[in-house]
Amino acid sequence: MKKKSSEKKRHVVAWANKAEWDQVLEYLYSKDSALQRYALQRISAWRGRYANSTPVAVDCTADLVRCQVLDRSGRLDGDDLVLLYGAGLVRFVNLITERQQGRTARPLRRLAGKLNIPEWVVDLRHDITHRKLPTLKWCRKGCKVVLEWLQQEYWSRQLGGGPNEDWESESDGEEEESDLKRQGDELLARQKEMEAYKNARELLISFEKEQYQAFDGLPEDKEKNLWPAPFADMSWLLGEIKQFALQSSNLLVDVLLEDGFLVPTVEQLETLGCDTSDNTSPTEPRLAQTFLRFWLPLLKMLNSPAFIHLLLEKLFGELKVLAKEQNNHRAFYLSGWIAELILCNGNKFEYHFETKGQKKARMKDRIFVNRIQLRWQQLLSACLDAPCISTPHLLQLILDDMEHPLPLETRQRLFQLCSIYTQSSHSECDTSPAQKQQPIYTLESLHEKLQHSRRRSTAVAERSESSQEYSWADAHAEKARLLRGSPWQLCSDKVLWKNYPLGKVPGQSDDPSCLMVENYSTMTVFDQPVELESNTTHNVPGAPVRTADGLLWNHSDVNKLKSGLQLF
Repeated sequence: MKKKSSEKKRHVVAWANKAEWDQVLEYLYSKDSALQRYALQRISAWRGRYANSTPVAVDCTADLVRCQVLDRSGRLDGDDLVLLYGAGLVRFVNLITERQQGRTARPLRRLAGKLNIPEWVVDLRHDITHRKLPTLKWCRKGCKVVLEWLQQEYWSRQLGGGPNEDWESESDGEEEESDLKRQGDELLARQKEMEAYKNARELLISFEKEQYQAFDGLPEDKEKNLWPAPFADMSWLLGEIKQFALQSSNLLVDVLLEDGFLVPTVEQLETLGCDTSDNTSPTEPRLAQTFLRFWLPLLKMLNSPAFIHLLLEKLFGELKVLAKEQNNHRAFYLSGWIAELILCNGNKFEYHFETKGQKKARMKDRIFVNRIQLRWQQLLSACLDAPCISTPHLLQLILDDMEHPLPLETRQRLFQLCSIYTQSSHSECDTSPAQKQQPIYTLESLHEKLQHSRRRSTAVAERSESSQEYSWADAHAEKARLLRGSPWQLCSDKVLWKNYPLGKVPGQSDDPSCLMVENYSTMTVFDQPVELESNTTHNVPGAPVRTADGLLWNHSDVNKLKSGLQLF
């Protein structure tokens, strides 16, 4: 039995010995066209011995090497070479993927992906077959990549023994079995994900129930905004949530950002005694202290740098989704949590209106105390990718808390970009000296400077208790003062310019002859005054020659003058 099995594994080959195989392989991948032609002749002899059973990889390699030899010979032009390379690449993709096809046709991209063939090679084959022919550069690149693939996947594997074409043939039964196994694995993974999602919701709902019970159990005379410290019977629940976060932190954050958790419902806010109108001014969102302390025990337990990074990334991602779905309530709390996390990072932000006791209490309410090295560039990009009414405030917090602050000019440009996204004004740029010195280019910038000047004048007038209204003359004078040194001038006439198209002024006739002057005189070219030139004379090719009698124009110069003349 052993003898029969060993005989069954033997293969009949077309080359005389291993030395001939090594020689052909070396000559095929050499840069010498003469050696490559010799290798092609040996493969032609192999084909005669193999008849119709020549290995597919050997045929494809010979076709593509022949393309390179003819390309280097210089006997073919570009279009011929594109067709030649195209035929070789189409044959390669078709022949290599043919044995992978089962009873039902499968996409070539999927079959090529299983064989580690680059997808763009399949796309190149598709363009050659069905669309416009690619350029010669792409054909040469495709030939080079395919030859490298053949050397790695076929020729190099044959050095240890006879031909092994398992890589290019697979039974239909194995394909179907692998597909069923993959579908089963996907179904099992989906079921596990659903179970983990349910577990995450149950843990967070249990946490909320414990917190609500602790809140309701507080005495009436005690300020409920100073609660709560985590109770001993909650330690087991917090431990389970922490263990779950170590295994599935992404899923836990996704559930936290659902409505009813970090984004509270109106009923939850009323239960906690929070003002439900907190989101009426969302430009600088601040979370209610009671609501913040409700989640502090959980967030303090999950305050690792990795979790904070992930939470900020998910918060900005949810804000980006809300750019298409208008939801002011949800946007307010998402922005509020982002602001709270950035405010916790370091001691840069001081609240001068707070007492020492309030500052000490606020330090106790921080989600984390030690400063975290945040990914500032990533946060900056995420903030600008999620434009909302709170973006200027969030952008200000990020720029102020960066380890290495950006230059002032870059900050102002970012605020200008932010104002374009959110259709709002940027306060930092309005009050900065650099912005005040910027020239006026648009009507909007003039209005902004005018409003700023009016606010400043009104403040001065109120302090002196002699406030007065702006008259039209005062406004006109103020505008003229702001435009001083600008290329623009203020029109003193009250004209509705929207009624006049560009290039036309009031009172102008529709007849184009009105642009002609009434009095004019004619003169010849020779009578025109000629300015004296400097001592240094520049010879311009094609210019008329100046003589004692004037300028001599030849026939071609006159034709050029005539072609350049246009009658009104």
